[in-house]
Amino acid sequence: MGVLSSIHRRSNQTDGDLSRLSTNRQSTQQQLPMLNLADNGRNNLIAVIGEFVGTFMFLFWSFAGTQISNTPMAPPGSDPNTSNLLYASLAFGFSLTVNVWAFYRVTGGLFNPSVTLALFLVGGLPAMRSIFIVIAQILGGICAAAVVSALFPGPLNVATTLGGGANTAQGLFIEMFLTAQLVFVIIMLAVVKHKSTFLAPIGIGLTFFLTELCGIYFTGGSLNFARSLGPAIVNHSFPHYFWIYFLGPLLGSGLASGFYYCLNKMRYQTCNPGQDADGIEAGPTKEANGSSPVDAGVPGTYDRGVGNGMTEDVNGTGRATSGHHRNISEATAVSPGAYADTTDGLHKNDGALSPTSHGDYQSATSPAAGQYGNTSVNQTPGTYTNQTTANPRNSLNPVHERGESGHINQF
Repeated sequence: MGVLSSIHRRSNQTDGDLSRLSTNRQSTQQQLPMLNLADNGRNNLIAVIGEFVGTFMFLFWSFAGTQISNTPMAPPGSDPNTSNLLYASLAFGFSLTVNVWAFYRVTGGLFNPSVTLALFLVGGLPAMRSIFIVIAQILGGICAAAVVSALFPGPLNVATTLGGGANTAQGLFIEMFLTAQLVFVIIMLAVVKHKSTFLAPIGIGLTFFLTELCGIYFTGGSLNFARSLGPAIVNHSFPHYFWIYFLGPLLGSGLASGFYYCLNKMRYQTCNPGQDADGIEAGPTKEANGSSPVDAGVPGTYDRGVGNGMTEDVNGTGRATSGHHRNISEATAVSPGAYADTTDGLHKNDGALSPTSHGDYQSATSPAAGQYGNTSVNQTPGTYTNQTTANPRNSLNPVHERGESGHINQF
């Protein structure tokens, strides 16, 4: 009776600890890691200063390149000068790449109210910080236009205007789709973390180069209200269709964010798993029949956090809800003996009914198939010591490996 009572108390404690762990992870995974900072005055000030300086530098070099490519200014209705378009597009693309790479560890390198809105919609920015950042970005765009106008001779020729015969409706939807392309790439490469996140500035810069290459001739290639407002204020010129440079990027941001939301709801990570696997590719999932996705012939896949990783984490069976091979080290660190799992008699973890009453993942393995025999009596509860019956202790310890790819991190 004493053993059963101890087991019952341990089970209740485990359920409570896992519930709190799941709640904490769900509350934090909807936020982005670089700005996983307290939403206080000091950090908001850092974000505002960083976004102002970053937006200024990004648009300064972009406006400088565009000013050169538009000198002399082509007459309205003229055919596109592809050399000039290429020069201006390269100036925008390279300027964004360099400055995003420089500032992404400080503020995330947003530099665009449309991108800021998207991060707010997907849960990466708090509302108050988003408002402060948008104000800083608009001021940075105005200052960049003013400085370029003062430094370079001649009138400022960097305004966004309709051209190529495009009407107002066409201009609106061109801006919307160009912005949607840019924002979706930013979400997938920079917001959702993966193995190549550190290369995200290159992908973002190439995307912006592509959108500018196709959009400058017809709309000026704004994709950014701060980019259009600065030259308009400096030149005191607001055409009657200027509103498309505000509404179009906002619609594009909402479109990209909505598409990402739908993909996330459908658990897109299970469609093409293993893209971020380290060393061993994740096996196919078997969600339809509920069977284990573990390949008994590939023992190494059992305890490495491979696969893309779902925002949902570990269920009561010790398997990831996505069917991937996520480790359960966080849960075991909270409370030992939480996951009793039987997989065809090869890996039987029965902590609750352990004869030692430790609940420490006692594993019964056959001599032939025993690849991960865990001996609980002489080890700290809640840890995994991987021990084979025929081989010395190996180094496959999931406590030190976390499958964290695919998470949204907090700014």
